[in-house]
Amino acid sequence: MDDGMKKTEDVGHLKEQYHVVVVGAGHAGCEAALACARLGLETILFTVSVDSIALMPCNPNIGGSSKGHLVREVDALGGQMGVNIDQTFIQSKMLNRSKGPAVHSLRAQADKADYSMKMRQTLQDTEHLTIRQAEVSEIITEEIPEGERKDGRSQRITGAKTVSGAVYNCKAVILCTGTYLRARCLTGEMITNTGPNGLMAANYLTDSLKSHGIKMVRFKTGTPARIDRRSIDFSKMQEQKGDEVVVPFSFTTDPKDVQIDQVSCWLTYTNENTHNIIRQNLDRSPIYAGVIEGTGPRYCPSIEDKVVKFPDKTKHQLFIEPEGIHTNEMYVGGMSSSMPEDVQYAMYRTVPGLENAKIVRNAYAIEYDCINPNQLYPSLEFKKIYGLFSGGQFNGSSGYEEAAAQGLVAGINAAMEILGKESLILDRSESYIGVLIDDLVTKENHEPYRMMTSRAEYRLLLRQDNADLRLTKKGYEVGLISKERYEGVLEKERLIKEEIARVSKIIVGANSKVSEFLERNHSVPLNKGISLAELIRRPELSYEILKELDPDRPQLPDDVAEQVNINIKYEGYIIRQMKQVSSFKKLENKRLEKDFDYDAVKGLRIEARQKLNLYRPVSIGQASRISGVSPADISVLLIYLEQYYQRKKQEME
Repeated sequence: MDDGMKKTEDVGHLKEQYHVVVVGAGHAGCEAALACARLGLETILFTVSVDSIALMPCNPNIGGSSKGHLVREVDALGGQMGVNIDQTFIQSKMLNRSKGPAVHSLRAQADKADYSMKMRQTLQDTEHLTIRQAEVSEIITEEIPEGERKDGRSQRITGAKTVSGAVYNCKAVILCTGTYLRARCLTGEMITNTGPNGLMAANYLTDSLKSHGIKMVRFKTGTPARIDRRSIDFSKMQEQKGDEVVVPFSFTTDPKDVQIDQVSCWLTYTNENTHNIIRQNLDRSPIYAGVIEGTGPRYCPSIEDKVVKFPDKTKHQLFIEPEGIHTNEMYVGGMSSSMPEDVQYAMYRTVPGLENAKIVRNAYAIEYDCINPNQLYPSLEFKKIYGLFSGGQFNGSSGYEEAAAQGLVAGINAAMEILGKESLILDRSESYIGVLIDDLVTKENHEPYRMMTSRAEYRLLLRQDNADLRLTKKGYEVGLISKERYEGVLEKERLIKEEIARVSKIIVGANSKVSEFLERNHSVPLNKGISLAELIRRPELSYEILKELDPDRPQLPDDVAEQVNINIKYEGYIIRQMKQVSSFKKLENKRLEKDFDYDAVKGLRIEARQKLNLYRPVSIGQASRISGVSPADISVLLIYLEQYYQRKKQEME
């Protein structure tokens, strides 16, 4: 295998050998394949169409509330999504600026075609990475001899097979099938057995996975129509411009390189006429006619769902967004639908500015096979099959950003396993990625999972602005971050620490100059001298504003100054959350063996025993978050564990 790829003929079928097979080249598959290849493993990436690499079949943007955090974290670990959107965006905004820094989130409109092309170019230029257009139909496993088994697993991956019969032997397979498995698209009464955008569905792999004991579920999502720009009257809409000063997603992007001329988006609204047309035709919607089997995302509902579930709302906002520079297609954000073609025309044309709209691509719903992610460890490896990993929408999530984050973690951990190194497990206290994966593998998910800031208990610590400070070290230890980049982060940490210490010692007196400054900035005058740090904590002041009172201030990079301001201003809240994290870590650090015998623990309730055997938690912390496991069960488990490890220690002595 170390000699690279080998080819032989076996009864007329091709045979090749790689370290890693990645199935699917969406946002999860791209990150997984790049991670493995960059770590030196011979990797092959399969896609049903090379033209669909990093495709954006739904919304033409990256980031958004909480999703921007994920992209920043992917970048800090050595992933590609942030770099790629910085090179291909056409509008960028920092959302939630009026709120605290914990919920600030970057969101960028992408040129969809350019985004896909740039990612494809990156893959093609990466050593150890092969791209292959073919449909994977089977995973191939072998029985592990009884004496070699660990963690209760009896099977291990040995390869994958395509519909042509070609076999690709490997040590790990990463499933990133997105919305393609047994996919079908629905537009009213018209149903086509295709993947998104009319691409070929993958119809064979599901049966192979089921035969290996993997449980599948059926989910659905949808997308709105694309409208010809020339048929839109923008004078009836509100223009939405990008930020004057653009903040890049990637910590490696020079901010000067992203200050570009940006395109505009537009805001308009549905109305009662729109809603009446929808109500009158609900019987023709596959969602309400019982045609759709899959469960849809609660937090990204179709326009039919909005009208039915929120009958008192007289309007819903719609964002009209360009799909790229070299296309007239405009995305109608907020109006996903599966209505028939004629109903779509009728309802879209009731919207101000869309009275003469011409549809380029109809809206549609798509349903597909995926898994219940409780079958995975936090490493995103299957509990039953050694060497089988998965990421993205196949894990029951939604969104490009959630997919990329999972793909990167699955790719890293597949590589770590092959290289004989420790898995990368991110917990809830150190990243949004940790929250995402923990929620997927620990909680009961009955619909496509979407990341939100409210899901993160420690979100003041997990800001998008400090993702590099939180995670670059882990990316460096894994091998995806260069020494030079890591040393740059260490230098940033040093500068922040030194500047916080400096402004905490500088005392500002209650003199006329200071009083005039404070009055000018709508702040209360001083009765006695206080430190610059105390002034920074005032809501109306900031580190930047106080520059006038700090003539000896060193010239610091903008990102360092930002961290100084945030860390001082929110110090009390940050200290409180760090104490909470300390308590959280105590339970996370109490590890559970993957083949732990819960049936041997007397005092556990039957439901708790069943759930613990199903989820196989890796720590007491994870066990405590499983639905059906009570605090009393955790107490019983802790007592048993203490006795268990004492017995093991005595046996070793």
